[in-house]
Amino acid sequence: MTLARVVPDELLEAGPAVRKLTVGVPVGRVLVGGGAPVVVQSMTNTDTADIPATVRQVAALARAGSEIVRITVDRDESAAAVPHIHEKLLAMGIDVPMVGDFHYIGHKLLADHPACAEALAKYRINPGNVGFGDKKDRQFAAIVETAIRHDKPVRIGANWGSLDSDLLTRLMDENAKLPKPAEARAVTREALVRSALLSAALAEEIGLGRDRIILSAKVSAVQDLIAVYSELSRRSDYALHLGLTEAGMGSKGIVASTAAMGVVLQAGIGDTIRVSLTPEPNGDRTREVQVAQEILQTMGLRTFVPLVAACPGCGRTTSTVFQELAQSVQDMIRERMPVWKQSYPGVEALNVAVMGCIVNGPGESKHADIGISLPGTGETPSAPVFIDGKKAVTLRGPNIQQEFRALVEDYVEKRYGVGATAGAEQADAAE
Repeated sequence: MTLARVVPDELLEAGPAVRKLTVGVPVGRVLVGGGAPVVVQSMTNTDTADIPATVRQVAALARAGSEIVRITVDRDESAAAVPHIHEKLLAMGIDVPMVGDFHYIGHKLLADHPACAEALAKYRINPGNVGFGDKKDRQFAAIVETAIRHDKPVRIGANWGSLDSDLLTRLMDENAKLPKPAEARAVTREALVRSALLSAALAEEIGLGRDRIILSAKVSAVQDLIAVYSELSRRSDYALHLGLTEAGMGSKGIVASTAAMGVVLQAGIGDTIRVSLTPEPNGDRTREVQVAQEILQTMGLRTFVPLVAACPGCGRTTSTVFQELAQSVQDMIRERMPVWKQSYPGVEALNVAVMGCIVNGPGESKHADIGISLPGTGETPSAPVFIDGKKAVTLRGPNIQQEFRALVEDYVEKRYGVGATAGAEQADAAE
């Protein structure tokens, strides 16, 4: 009996849909769209005019894995600071593309500060607040023309909170005249999609190439994001920037962003993502980078750091040893990754399991590259370690944590080291 006869088609085909091929847009040294991996980006919350603070935060975001970093350019002092920020980052060996976030007077700032226009890798324009009345198209055109002169891409980022009021009013009026008017929320979604697409069409008329345009349509509700991006993808092949704006703090922001973008990414839509988390006071801005990476990695779209599988604990695991070990191993991995990435190519795909008792412990550990099954309540105080699916050693005594960490380190060196890689390549060639 073949597998296809006993397994439903939906299980055989489970996994993210084939990503829609969009037009590739180079943002500095990073390609967005065009079949490239989904790019992680973030944004600073410093005053851009504060050069040292902004340099520190951009550097921290880049080191955490943000492949593009956006900064606010809202006044002359901010624009004047941008080239100095860029120079200082390069001197630190950090060549992360920076995006300028412009509102209201972006056209003037770019014209008055050509060094800023050149230092930025991309400009972000919100068609809802680039200008008002008869100034809107003229000021939008001025930014696009600057982008053309400096050979920079733009992100046309429509936003639920600053939607083009003229467009929305017109669509609402047209809808009201229909025999069966749509709900106001549906009309607002349509206005958001049209705002982005009409602005992109105008940018092309001015002379900006499709390979210099990225679209986004930011909303703050999960179902709105799914509906809007599904429609944007259906109507165009522009590269798309995904993000749930005003997602919120802590678990609420993480859950909402994951639920919204997970559905859209599963459908093959999206070329770059940003998780917009409200940080705790003086909180770590890099948290949103970590969450974005974890969304992509848990969905199987990219790998960034080794995964640590750990059970949630129950009445069989009244000891906190496995919790402490899981945290310790996760911390060690994040601490060691900068060195491991340089020395051990492919280590991002490593899977580690830290389990709390014999119920699922041995089985889960066998599925991991390296795993440990700790003793649960009332079990024999021993911890078998499984490597590549086979029991390798049993740890006992008070130093299990240190010994297992050492085994993980040794496994990484042996499996992903230069010698191991060369041996694998020779074996493949022989076959």
